[in-house]
Amino acid sequence: MNYIVFDLEWNQAPAGRARPNPKLPFEILEIGAVKLNSRFKTVGEFHETIKPLVYREMNKQTQKIVHLDMNELKNSKTFSPAARHFLEWCGEEPMFVTWGPSDLFELQRNLDYYKIRYDFPKPLLYYDLQKLYSLALMDGKKRPALQEAVEALEIRETKPFHGAFEDAWYTAEVMKKLNLRPVLEYKSVDYYRLPETREEEVYLHFKTYDKYVSVPFDSKEDALNDKTVTQIRCPKCGLPVIHRMKWFASTTGNMYYALISCPIHGNVKGKIRIRKTRGDRIFIVKTIKPATDKDVEDLKARKEAVREKRHKRLEKERAARRRKKAAAKATAYSSKES
Repeated sequence: MNYIVFDLEWNQAPAGRARPNPKLPFEILEIGAVKLNSRFKTVGEFHETIKPLVYREMNKQTQKIVHLDMNELKNSKTFSPAARHFLEWCGEEPMFVTWGPSDLFELQRNLDYYKIRYDFPKPLLYYDLQKLYSLALMDGKKRPALQEAVEALEIRETKPFHGAFEDAWYTAEVMKKLNLRPVLEYKSVDYYRLPETREEEVYLHFKTYDKYVSVPFDSKEDALNDKTVTQIRCPKCGLPVIHRMKWFASTTGNMYYALISCPIHGNVKGKIRIRKTRGDRIFIVKTIKPATDKDVEDLKARKEAVREKRHKRLEKERAARRRKKAAAKATAYSSKES
């Protein structure tokens, strides 16, 4: 098996001049990659710039970041031959590695837009090295910039950042430097192609947490009424549990939290993230992991914040109704006087 460490640069609709194409909001302009063998040794390199066909003017914000010139791209290959070349270069059963979760998603969206056939497994698991770096050297929650990781690992900066090949090269160098053995089990799930049936739903078990990815639902209410979505068991033994805190929404409504107690392994917390599909539906990403005393206190604080927000909203609605009622009475009294 080879690791394909890759990076993309893409463009979007020029602000104020063209509406984005809903089927291709981000058009890939550059693909860069480094191929590593099972021992993390470089065995190949790939670089292609791409002639744009959808957005032929550079978005101003994009231009501030990437080092690409539209006039120079006119002499490049279009996406279809460049992408086919890349897929062929990747070889059979590649394990993709990226810095962050976006590149693999956008690669597939561009492949579908240009009707290029590809044979990625489903579910598509990959390594998000940004996450692995955080798990290995930070708190597992922070997501540092690539340049921050390069500087921290004292990797010599011989290339500019924000080029597809250059960033892929730096990502590969970070991968070589990291001690990945303790965190290599933590593969990420790509959400471009979601489960279509219950049999395809994703269940992953890691040392420190369990992860579940659902089929799409028509609404948040449908998802939260589904027993598979809301079921929560101890990730270590799978035993039935005592509910200490039933599912409750975050202040934004896009997250839901729960707390249970396993008679053998103690407190366990659950988190449901509501995510949108590429259409008008939603799907669920649920994680279940052991809860520390601090986690329990944090959940209590979250629930109290939700309660306070709801209370303030209700008070505001009551005050508005009182004002409306008082105004109606004043109008009626004024009409009677006249």
